[in-house]
Amino acid sequence: MQAEAIKKTSLSSQAMEAISERLSNLENLYFPRALQPSTATPSQRKSLLLDVLSRDVAVFLERYGTQLTFEELKEFDVMKGDYEINWHLSHIRSLISPTTEELRARSAKVKNRRRAYMDKLISDGHYFSEDAMREREPYLHHEYVGKFQDPSGRRMARPGERWSETLMRRSEEAILMEKIRGEQQRLGVAQRDWVGNEREEVEEEEEEEEEEEEEGEEKEVEDSGASNESSHPSQPNLSFFPPLIGVPIKLY
Repeated sequence: MQAEAIKKTSLSSQAMEAISERLSNLENLYFPRALQPSTATPSQRKSLLLDVLSRDVAVFLERYGTQLTFEELKEFDVMKGDYEINWHLSHIRSLISPTTEELRARSAKVKNRRRAYMDKLISDGHYFSEDAMREREPYLHHEYVGKFQDPSGRRMARPGERWSETLMRRSEEAILMEKIRGEQQRLGVAQRDWVGNEREEVEEEEEEEEEEEEEGEEKEVEDSGASNESSHPSQPNLSFFPPLIGVPIKLY
């Protein structure tokens, strides 16, 4: 009776041979680093697989369980009385062919993990900041937000910022502007709507206003000079006459 119980709770030698034979011919099969020098040939790999399978079935299932077929997994059902082996068998089957409930639970687990990661990004305060989103998608940010903002504010120094940091930020800003303009050109946006053109137009308008102001000032100066000449008649220039002090005057 005891021998019969042992047979019912152990894997058959034929199954062990067949499983080890098939797995030994697989490429890139995992082996611990210490055993890798002894895995050059399929026969060497088969010997190592048989050794693990005979010594510790739970470790064998943990390492190579996902490489087994359904038929090969059934061979291990005689050992389901072992809690650890039964857990590995259930886990492997759920990975290979999950039930509807397992798929639902897995989906919920993934969603919860993503939600937790998103909450972490929000709490960190950088990933969802405007600067970070603009750096990831400069054109999209420009279309929905950037074109309604004053571009001069991005070139100004910020409180507590060193001059080197300001220069670095300006160079990064120029790179982003080039990316936005390149995307606008690719999408066929009219040239008058390209980013940066409004700055050039403002500079041209400022130059024109300065020229007009200079011309107005010059005209005012000319007009004031002409009005002074008309209101005060010209006086003879006495500098051409020598001084008469001390010169005797003869009376005839």
